[in-house]
Amino acid sequence: MRRQLLFTPGPLTTSDDVRAAMGHDVGSRDAEFTTIVQTVRAALVDLVAPGHPDRYCAVLLPGSGTYALEATIGTCVPDDGRLLVVVNGAYGERMRLIAERLRVPHAVLTVSDHLTVEPDALGAALDADPAVTHVAVVHCETTTGLLNPLAALAAVTRARSITLIVDAMSSFGALPIDMDALGVHYLVASSNKCLEGVPGLSLVVADRRLLQARRGRARSFSLDLAAQLQALDADGQFRFTPPTHVVLALARALADLDDEGGVLARGARYARNQRVLAAGLTAIGLETYLPAERQSPIITTFLTPPPPFDFERFYERLHTRGFVIYPGKLTTADTFRVGSIGQLYEGDMLALVEAMHAVLRDMGVALQPT
Repeated sequence: MRRQLLFTPGPLTTSDDVRAAMGHDVGSRDAEFTTIVQTVRAALVDLVAPGHPDRYCAVLLPGSGTYALEATIGTCVPDDGRLLVVVNGAYGERMRLIAERLRVPHAVLTVSDHLTVEPDALGAALDADPAVTHVAVVHCETTTGLLNPLAALAAVTRARSITLIVDAMSSFGALPIDMDALGVHYLVASSNKCLEGVPGLSLVVADRRLLQARRGRARSFSLDLAAQLQALDADGQFRFTPPTHVVLALARALADLDDEGGVLARGARYARNQRVLAAGLTAIGLETYLPAERQSPIITTFLTPPPPFDFERFYERLHTRGFVIYPGKLTTADTFRVGSIGQLYEGDMLALVEAMHAVLRDMGVALQPT
């Protein structure tokens, strides 16, 4: 297969070092591997709860980020609790579906997918439903690329002593988050987004005391977050077969993140990528779905041009040139999405803009350059 540049929210373009790390076979019970697992866990906690290695813990689970979301919701919300799911995109809706399928008592605060969740709206919803004990919100909603105001929302839940679950799938590793300072109790992510690892591993950084209190109370056997914590703490071993090669890749990816200068440096690179992308595509006549003030540096949604534009043809022609983008996920508008994360740099963004412009011309799509 010819190597492609992935302008997606994950899986994404990885470094040679990360891919090479998977060229080593290791037993899941070997001391070498369990030591790496504990090192990875400590590094993950340090990214979002620096200075608090005892209060917070990292739990690794096989599978995509959705597995960790389901494990968190299914383990951490008690039968006599109530979850408020904040929805302003497809990934908030996914958490609602998880709660519904698991029969977790829940309510929903729905906001339009082009608007951020405002703290006043969250506060009003909580005041109107005093039975709520937990809130679940998406930090960066990759349906559109919208960035919700996590600090302001966390202040609302913290003031009411409500447990906060954050889907940080596409922000962990690129946007600064301090769980202790904000009052975040569970932060859910995966290996294959801003950490720049490969798919197959999900993770939760959790308030250890709260999670340990949920032992024996999960709604699932295999997705029991508290049981997985207990096993990892005991000897660094997963309860079931771990994706060993993916863990090795993540260990290398975390070292690369440190070498790059950490979360702030990586986020700055992604932000430069996004600015170059947005400026280049709007200059040739494409229109972004979100205004700049609501836009994250992770992924950008563009409105599709008028006919004869056809996304499938557009996608295939870009693919033959070595570029991969994502279709849109909106039901209210025809869109496509372009990511700016992974091992991508400003030159890659400029190359993509040039390729898109050429493909659009070849398709006979008339645009109005700005």
